[in-house]
Amino acid sequence: MNHIALKMLMGDTGKYLGIVMGLTFASLIMTQQPAIFMGILARTYSFISDTGLPDIWVMDEKVQFVDDIKPLQDTELYRVRGISGVAWAMPMYKGLLKARLADGAFQTCNVIGLDDTTLIGGPPIMLQGNISDLRRSDGVIIDIDGLNEKLSKLDADGKKIPLKIGDSLELNDHRAIIVGIAKVTRTFQSQPVIYTTYSRAKSYAPKERKLLSFVLVKAIKGQDLDELTRRIREKTGLAAYTQQEFMDITYNYFIKNTGIPINFGISVLLGFIVGAAIAGQTFYSFTLENIRQFGVLKAMGTSNWTLLRMILLQAVLVGSIGYGMGVGLTALFGYAMRHTILAFKFPWQLLVFSGAGVSIICMLAAFISILKVMRLEPAIVFKS
Repeated sequence: MNHIALKMLMGDTGKYLGIVMGLTFASLIMTQQPAIFMGILARTYSFISDTGLPDIWVMDEKVQFVDDIKPLQDTELYRVRGISGVAWAMPMYKGLLKARLADGAFQTCNVIGLDDTTLIGGPPIMLQGNISDLRRSDGVIIDIDGLNEKLSKLDADGKKIPLKIGDSLELNDHRAIIVGIAKVTRTFQSQPVIYTTYSRAKSYAPKERKLLSFVLVKAIKGQDLDELTRRIREKTGLAAYTQQEFMDITYNYFIKNTGIPINFGISVLLGFIVGAAIAGQTFYSFTLENIRQFGVLKAMGTSNWTLLRMILLQAVLVGSIGYGMGVGLTALFGYAMRHTILAFKFPWQLLVFSGAGVSIICMLAAFISILKVMRLEPAIVFKS
């Protein structure tokens, strides 16, 4: 009977391919769009995850996410250092400054100021140069994506020429010389990231009374982080979060306060509806065209349970093929876009999510056909 079911399914090539293509489209949309959505959200906290050495981030209590900078006085750093359980505490500046290139063009950049002595909080991967080169006069380290794209120069033919070590730019009328090139995870705004020392960053930044963005804290070995964050809050009145807590706060802010989830949710829902409509209608049409064959099988004594298994086999086959093709196309899309500005993250949970969606579509399509076959009278065979 399984062989007969497959012959019936593949006998009409057009309808068979139509069902598979409908499920492929649904699987592609339900996998690709959430992958882009998760990639975008991962970029919202990428700066935190790239700065992996500190255990705790200390900031103004009104900060809502990592780019919501509310500066502190430098004296707060010494208050944090004086709390028991703190192994070390280092300052960090983070701000948006306009860089002026040699051709006169301007580009807004994320400028990160690191502790002058330890340089804690630097880029995760150095491609050229060394982080210690920041101690050289006017030295800055820039991420490779920023150099190749938004900070690149244009030649006479309009071709982009990336900046290189030794080139210079201006930050708030101060000269900055590139001494290193780093690899960092793209941020939500995808602005170039420039690393320098804390004292130099303060000279680049517009003059303000407060310029300290974060205090990066390392706990002593064996110290409970939750207890230490509570102690920092009580002693200083500042907000203190573990790295994971700060990432979660940033993630939740963008979930609750932007239209990103709604936009991508609508795309996924439309993909599900269109896929279900195409697969359901085509599968039902396929059943109607083969209704006499099902009637013959019933007249020959085939049980409803056997016919049910035949329809389920057909649904499982087209569902598996459509799901596999959709996921495969998503993986190829992500691979092709891996070096572009497009955000894309493809965890295994998305395979489960899209698999469940395709399974529901197949069950709905099969259910409609099953009802028709179960109610079928074998006498239909003898009708003209």
